[in-house]
Amino acid sequence: MTRSVTDIIATLGTGIHVDGTWRDAASGATFEVENPATGEVVARLADGGADDAAAAIETAARTQEEWAAVPARERAEILRRAYELLVERTDELALLMTTEMGKPLAEARGEVAYGAEFFRWFSEEACRIRGDARRSPDGKTRLMVTHEPVGPCILITPWNFPLAMGTRKIGPAIAAGCTMVFKPANLTPLTSLYLVDVLREAGLPDGVLNVVCTTDAGGVVEPWIDSGLARKLTFTGSTPVGKILLEQCSRHVLRTSMELGGNAPFVVCSDADLDTAVSAAMAAKMRNMGEACTAANRILVHRSVIEEFGRRLSEKMSALTVGDGTAEGTDVGPLVEQKAVDKVVDLVDDAVDRGARVLCGGRRGDGPGHFYPPTVLTDVSPDASLMSTEIFGPVAALVPFDDDDEAVRMANDTEFGLVSFVISENLDRALMYSERLQAGMVGINVGVVSNPAGPFGGIKQSGLGREGGLTGIEEFVESKLVAIPVR
Repeated sequence: MTRSVTDIIATLGTGIHVDGTWRDAASGATFEVENPATGEVVARLADGGADDAAAAIETAARTQEEWAAVPARERAEILRRAYELLVERTDELALLMTTEMGKPLAEARGEVAYGAEFFRWFSEEACRIRGDARRSPDGKTRLMVTHEPVGPCILITPWNFPLAMGTRKIGPAIAAGCTMVFKPANLTPLTSLYLVDVLREAGLPDGVLNVVCTTDAGGVVEPWIDSGLARKLTFTGSTPVGKILLEQCSRHVLRTSMELGGNAPFVVCSDADLDTAVSAAMAAKMRNMGEACTAANRILVHRSVIEEFGRRLSEKMSALTVGDGTAEGTDVGPLVEQKAVDKVVDLVDDAVDRGARVLCGGRRGDGPGHFYPPTVLTDVSPDASLMSTEIFGPVAALVPFDDDDEAVRMANDTEFGLVSFVISENLDRALMYSERLQAGMVGINVGVVSNPAGPFGGIKQSGLGREGGLTGIEEFVESKLVAIPVR
């Protein structure tokens, strides 16, 4: 039987976890966690600062050598046990996630399945870290290449996928033999605290994963970077913050992985199957209420089908049920905070002022909670702000195009390059788009591309490096060459 969310929260740690112990902030400060559907305060956590950060990174550094020496099979078994515990506790973890973040329970359960899979995937990869051995071309030297843990890692995760973004970073770090300091988002830290307890139960040794929740991200992360003890930073969040972190990491030449902003184009070609197009658009736009870096931001539709596509999409969007995500049957929950709603309102108003037509939605309702209705805009002007700004909300912006070259030009007209989507019944055309679109990932006739078995990441200002897939663990290891003369 699933515990109540009050009972679940009552068992969670304080918000700071160092060397296997939950503790209060050194300053005694706390912060509140709210339910975005009601505005109710559901928890108060320790608000960490520089002293807490120092204790966490010093513990990670002290534990690194011992943890790196743990056999790969043991690290793999910890991840496998953690995977099984997450799956076993799907319902209560989903309830906790929905309470602090807002996404409907059905989506939260989906995130648990997706997030847990990173632990299963990297449990299998832990024992497959490969090396190399060969003779040099002149035959005089044996060249042996090993891959070793990069060392203590700084992990920074966003609020929109509080479980999956944690497992996507923690999984490969554990598999590779790295210790960690972890700063979850202060808007949604409870899921991360639950995850820490799961890993402890799965057998993760004290000191390997150290957590500091805080409302002062710079006051915690910058000391970690400047400590000289960390060797890698992995961050998921906005491009402006990512640039600041890259500058700070350059001071100590820290290895970095950056999964940053997106401005995904969703191209509906003239030969698209419109049932497929609408279904994929709903997935690409409405996953997590549109609060995803992979969300379709600009829906580019061939002029010959834009009217019919817009009609069908509006029908689907209008039929969605908006409400508290903890209520079964809810399709669209609240946005994470009032600032998010205000941003969506401003973007929609700007688009309408520039000539866009509202096919459905377009006005926020009254009452408590941070809600905004599913909205479809058509005839959106290229100079509307939402064409160059991540909407991060349930707003589909439709823009017409006349030929493939124009669509490619419009799709690539952005500083971002995380993901693109193409809907076409012509395989040659779809593959042409996949080759010409400037993005780290391309979805063809699908609205979701993320998969733990595939590399996730972007190009241009959408980031550096990849998470997941065969390359995901490589971000957490360093190559070492051992040269031995042939005698």
